[in-house]
Amino acid sequence: MGICYGYVRVSSAEQNEDRQMLAMDGLRILPRNVFVDKQSGKDFDRPAYKKLIERLQSGDLLYVKSIDRLGRNYADIQSQWRILTKEKGVDIAVIDMPLLDTRLNKDLMGTFIADLVLQILSFVAQNERDTIRKRQAEGIAAAKARGVRFGRPLKPVPADFAELLKQWDDKKISKEKILKKCNMSISTLYRRKAEIRGKVQ
Repeated sequence: MGICYGYVRVSSAEQNEDRQMLAMDGLRILPRNVFVDKQSGKDFDRPAYKKLIERLQSGDLLYVKSIDRLGRNYADIQSQWRILTKEKGVDIAVIDMPLLDTRLNKDLMGTFIADLVLQILSFVAQNERDTIRKRQAEGIAAAKARGVRFGRPLKPVPADFAELLKQWDDKKISKEKILKKCNMSISTLYRRKAEIRGKVQ
């Protein structure tokens, strides 16, 4: 029998992987054989996953808590599943979905059922990701409509900034003097100028 591995993924460094690690307990996986990524599942360009792929050999067994921990892109999940099971000869067991255990029912019907379940679950994983992104976009759009600003706060300008701009237009003051007086970069100056002139118009 080959080596047992575990793969754990959370979407960011702030998220906790304890729930997935607990699911790995009692599965005869050595701690050094559990690979953890803390980043999005949008693709498979992840450092720990790449190291895992290099280690896996034919006959090994890979555990994941759920299919969305493997990834969230429908086509990529299907592709990686084929690479692991067909090209590398690795067995995969999805802890939350016993039907997705390639060690079981290796006959035609069992393979058909497993492939069908994989397609459904990987589709659901991508659909969930797309829904989250859509809600985020809608939330940002709604916040912007309410006047919420994103990114770094605007650099404050002097109370007489509009008057300074007028003097600049009238060539009564140099651009360099405005930059020094306002303590801002040239790009910030032009941006704030455009914003103020836009409000005036």
